[in-house]
Amino acid sequence: MIIKLVMLAIFGIAMAHLEGVVVVYLRKALGMPDSESNKESVGKFPERFLKIEMTREAATIIMLIVIAYLTGGSWIEKGIYFLWTFAFWDLFYYLSLYILIKWPPKLSTIDVLFLIPKPWIAPVWFPIAVSGLTILIIFILVVIGVFGTF
Repeated sequence: MIIKLVMLAIFGIAMAHLEGVVVVYLRKALGMPDSESNKESVGKFPERFLKIEMTREAATIIMLIVIAYLTGGSWIEKGIYFLWTFAFWDLFYYLSLYILIKWPPKLSTIDVLFLIPKPWIAPVWFPIAVSGLTILIIFILVVIGVFGTF
């Protein structure tokens, strides 16, 4: 199980970087400054691009569900693997953006976390904290053997 968690973390990190690169290119293609808040950016998005972006978000969630389904045995295991991979993806998405374009400039920067079903808006520290806590809790529960061998 530890090997699966490590591989899923690597998958989440790679997927996060890919998403970060896509967002950097999208911002550049639409002429958005790197320093601009995503909340401000969404207001400038043409409706067509918002719908396209929603499909990218849906595809991301589908990929995370599929990888969790393929690697997990029981439904509990599949759920844990989904949350684990999602947390690594989310955490490293922000790290990737920061490495690529120094965004967000601070943890209190307001971001649009998701567009589906409607925009979820919060400071960047919130998804980072939730993801970090998710990783920590799953790690501790696995180490102390709460999940057994699944």
